[in-house]
Amino acid sequence: MPEPRDDVVTHLNRVLDLPAFPDYGPMGLQVHGCEVVESVVTAVSASRALFELAASRDAGLVVVHHGLFWDKDSRVIDPMLRERLRLLFDHGINLAAYHLALDGHPTLGNNARIIEALDFRKERAGFAHAGDRPVGWFGSVSDPVPAAEFAARVEQVIGPLNANYANGPAEIRRIAVCSGGGLRYLPEVAASGCDALLTGDMFEPAEMWSRELGVHFLAAGHYATEVFGVQALAELISAELDCSAEFIDLPTNA
Repeated sequence: MPEPRDDVVTHLNRVLDLPAFPDYGPMGLQVHGCEVVESVVTAVSASRALFELAASRDAGLVVVHHGLFWDKDSRVIDPMLRERLRLLFDHGINLAAYHLALDGHPTLGNNARIIEALDFRKERAGFAHAGDRPVGWFGSVSDPVPAAEFAARVEQVIGPLNANYANGPAEIRRIAVCSGGGLRYLPEVAASGCDALLTGDMFEPAEMWSRELGVHFLAAGHYATEVFGVQALAELISAELDCSAEFIDLPTNA
């Protein structure tokens, strides 16, 4: 049975506590399409390829982590953005985006889901705040995990590592997880007593920071660390609303 678009978006906004996460652009519904939604697709990033697949599946709503509009971007509708919007308009597809709220959600978010998948316990405290809400989370275990075993777990759960700077202790008890780009938080997590920081992007200073702070640094890819939240949203929509939802995997090398 179809679901009114506004009911779907309102439900997602409420579940993700959207107003609590100040962000770098408009979040929630970004492009208005049809008013009733029967099927939804979720994905990490807005793109022409995604919108073409959504149209082929007759999706009424696309939900992404990285949307089309950001505060620092030009307001000019260039040829690439024009073509993306044309696909949405021509097929009556709605677009909704959830960025920091979907990184930081304590149960549905990328970071919480990664910690759970690694068999660590998510702590109540977090870091990398947006407003007063943590985006990154700490995880811990009662029985320490050898550093090599931890890296192997990350590769099993997320995929091949882009970087693994093993400059921390031989055994890992406490980790910090910040999907996407989290290197800048390495001093903060080191001061918080973490043995390792797991993030997506690898930047040039990472190895030296890791060595000097004595903390393991693992980068598993921006895309690969941010599939967890949109996968969780597809499951939630299918379970709680009167429309179907599926996650579309369009991986990148980043």
